[in-house]
Order: sequence, then structure tokens, then C-alpha cells
Amino acid sequence: MDRPRPPPARAAAAAVPVDRAGLGRRAEDLAAADLEARGAQVLLRNWRRRCGELDLVAREGSTLVIVEVRMRSGDEYGGAAASVDRAKQRRIVLATRQLLQQHRELARFPVRFDVAVVSPGTPAWRVQWIRHAFETR
Repeated sequence: MDRPRPPPARAAAAAVPVDRAGLGRRAEDLAAADLEARGAQVLLRNWRRRCGELDLVAREGSTLVIVEVRMRSGDEYGGAAASVDRAKQRRIVLATRQLLQQHRELARFPVRFDVAVVSPGTPAWRVQWIRHAFETR
């Protein structure tokens, strides 16, 4: 009696290590450069506190712009913009409140929350801005 044969072994895909931190830095660099090209002044990058992190803090005219930079390779699960859910928004707002308490000179500006979606591509990466991505309550 013949024994069932196991399925043929598939060649394992060559595991290419992904430098997520490097990709994130590149996405933030591109978003910051794009923001400055639009006439804004980047004030802070990667401002971290216990309650959260602000990727980019910029001034555009008389508005303080808080930018969440998102990058995803695909549009599964709604894409990069959809990943800024209510919990993430809450952390961004809490971190912004701490920023304004610690940097009183910034508290005089109205605040706008944007999302920059960075898409890798060939020949160039693309930055899509979502202005007024969410409001505080």
C-alpha cells in the first residue's frame, strides 16, 4: 500500500529585510520637503511624549499644522489615510495639547490637523496631502 506523498516543498521566498525605520524617515523627509515647497516652515519633527508623537509640526501663515505622515505599500484595509483611526487621532490631539502647554509661543496659533500619505513608486515617490484630515472635539 502506497503512502500518501507530502506536497512538494515550495521554494521559500528570499527574505529581504525591510528597513521600516529608514522607509519612515524617507517618507517624513519627503513630506517635510513637500510642506516647505508649499511655503510652510517646519518647526519640529518627531516630537515625542508619553501620550504620543507628532511627526511634523509646521507653521503655514498664521496656522500651526500638525502632520501625521503615513506610508503603506498597498490599499488593503483602506490604505494609509484610513489607518489614522479615532484612537490615533486622540493620541495626536493629546500630544498637541502637551506641545502647546510646553511651547506657549505656539498656543496663539489656530491648529489644523493634516495627514500626508506617502506612496513609494517608480520613478518617484508621491506625497498626497489631506488638509483638515480631522477636527478636535
